[in-house]
Amino acid sequence: MVGENYDARKLGSGGRSWSNWAGHQSCRPRDFIRVGGVGELSEIVGEAGAAGRQITTVGSGHSFTPTALSDDLLLDISHIAGVISADRETGLVEVGAGTILADLNCELDHLGLAMPNLGDIDRQTIAGAVSTGTHGTGRALPNISAQIEKARVMGADGEIREFESGSDELLATRVAIGSLGVLVSVTLRTVPAFNLHRIDAPMDLDEVMAEFDRLTEENEHFEFFVFPYTRTALTLTRNRTDKPLAPRSAADRFLGDVVLENGLGDIALRLTGRFRSSIPKMARYSTAFMSQSEQIDLSHRVFANYRTIRFNEMEYALPAESGPEALDRVLALIESETFPLAMPIECRVSAGDDALISQAHGRPTVYIAVHQHRSMEHEPYFRAIEGIFREYDGRPHWGKLHYRSAKDLAPSFPRWADFQGVRDKLDPQRTFSNAYVTKVLGA
Repeated sequence: MVGENYDARKLGSGGRSWSNWAGHQSCRPRDFIRVGGVGELSEIVGEAGAAGRQITTVGSGHSFTPTALSDDLLLDISHIAGVISADRETGLVEVGAGTILADLNCELDHLGLAMPNLGDIDRQTIAGAVSTGTHGTGRALPNISAQIEKARVMGADGEIREFESGSDELLATRVAIGSLGVLVSVTLRTVPAFNLHRIDAPMDLDEVMAEFDRLTEENEHFEFFVFPYTRTALTLTRNRTDKPLAPRSAADRFLGDVVLENGLGDIALRLTGRFRSSIPKMARYSTAFMSQSEQIDLSHRVFANYRTIRFNEMEYALPAESGPEALDRVLALIESETFPLAMPIECRVSAGDDALISQAHGRPTVYIAVHQHRSMEHEPYFRAIEGIFREYDGRPHWGKLHYRSAKDLAPSFPRWADFQGVRDKLDPQRTFSNAYVTKVLGA
């Protein structure tokens, strides 16, 4: 049995279940092994591949989709972590695939370096973040995977292959949903450390929509949140600055970030499911918690928001010009059907990129994300909203809930066939294909 030489690290054999951060996705793999290092990973993967087993790698569980689920061999590579090498002059940093983004940010800071852009959660592994197309916000900035200059991937034979910039293998590996092998390390292009000035300010939603192009052009990082049943948005701008640091206190940080989830908190969201008629009033009341605030701090401290509420999420990447219209239609649908979605909708932007199945492949992108408290039903509402996104040729975030399959996804990605060609070359036996990968990428 795979892993019999690693009993000290085995997390379970047919008995231990695993679930994601939100608690919606869970599995009970035949074997669940925490790998101690690259050497052990090679032995385990090589043995499992030869035996024809299905191999899935799990990160920190921040994907809302079943991307990390397995009923066979589930590998935890959290020990393959940390900065492996760094060149301060070029900014190239090799990092273990199991590194948590928050830890990477601290290590980079000690080196005088930083990630040029980040999402608003920093608890994912770097492997999970890039493999699903995780992104921040910024009209001129692509997603995190676009920073990868080189990647080392272990195949089903236990051997590591290195892919460099300019190759289709790297363009496929950057966003691959774990389908090409076990990501061992990535070499990232970082930048000199910098500070950000963040301003959170309420703004009339109609004004935000009318001025959307200007706001995203004038600010390096711009996004906004809006509660359904209201016309008030909370805008977040972040721009580089040389001004002295003025970080928020722990209390201010907590209160400010709670607004981004729901001003009324976890208990109110649980009650919402029972009293649907009160949702519009609760949403409007939540806007009362919005207020202007500022902070100046290290970039990674400004990017990340604190999360107290666990939820499920769907996010779609739309052509940039379609974003405002699609958002208006989503809000109108929610309000006309009285959907019990009391958490705010998030809207971000990014530059296009060239990863073969990136959500932002080949086009400037607006991302719209809808959220639902994990205790409440979400699928009927997400499906209805997804119908709007699909009318604009929207592409789903690979790590967030959606209801698409390979057949209808393929036409949305110009280089879909090229990705499949790389997949046929690197994993012809589909060793790294679980049920989710098979559904969205094909057999």
